[in-house]
Amino acid sequence: MKEKYEQLKQIIKQMGNVVVAFSGGVDSTFLLKAAVDVLGTENVLAVTADSESYPSSELVEAKKLARLIGAKHQIIEISELAIPGYAENDQNRCYFCKNGLFEEIAPIMEQKGFNNLVYGLIADDASEHRPGVRAANEHGVRGPLKEANLFKSEIRELSKLLNLPTWEKPSLACLSSRIQYGEKITQEKLSRVDRSESYLKSLGIRQVRVRTHQEIARIEVEPQDMQLVLMHHHQIIENLQAFGYKYITLDLQGYMSGSMNKVLQQV
Repeated sequence: MKEKYEQLKQIIKQMGNVVVAFSGGVDSTFLLKAAVDVLGTENVLAVTADSESYPSSELVEAKKLARLIGAKHQIIEISELAIPGYAENDQNRCYFCKNGLFEEIAPIMEQKGFNNLVYGLIADDASEHRPGVRAANEHGVRGPLKEANLFKSEIRELSKLLNLPTWEKPSLACLSSRIQYGEKITQEKLSRVDRSESYLKSLGIRQVRVRTHQEIARIEVEPQDMQLVLMHHHQIIENLQAFGYKYITLDLQGYMSGSMNKVLQQV
């Protein structure tokens, strides 16, 4: 693991300067920290896109993390719903998202004199459905963590050694990933997911997804939190129905990253 970390630092050092597409999640936070440590503050810029699919609480967290690391941080506002092809929500949704993001960051790089754009792609992602990787390749965006063959478990351990509070942070994904493929994405649906997950987290549940299938909310939590959901099921039903769902379900398989992609494997 330490050898991989040294390899990561060498990859970053060779770039000279970098813009980090920064969400404030486990991976991009670790990448930003490594970049600042290797290249110094003046040669690193974190850029966070505030959009409809970015959980409202995460923007506040991203600002805090950038300050903690000592990184220059720029917030840009984008509308993913305005990107052609995105709201239709087919299996290439992430391609349209990343393509739009990288196009927005490009003029910032030119204006500020940065030559390299990096993002938090990791070794685990090689086995998952990741259309955004195609967009990254088309724009010459690199994933140093994957290049160093770093896996999520190793990134968490290294983050802990670097005293990053994100070492045990639950995995982060955009709100659009909660909506089943083929169902049109709207601001109303994204807000409904955001409010529902925020409420469930207020009950003490750390890792949660509210997967949306039209009027059905399929709640995913880790197995140890299922009892907590059942204990509060009356309140959960009342709140999620108030947010706009008609049917509230608990997925007995528990939390699973990318569970919406199961339908793609059946095609």
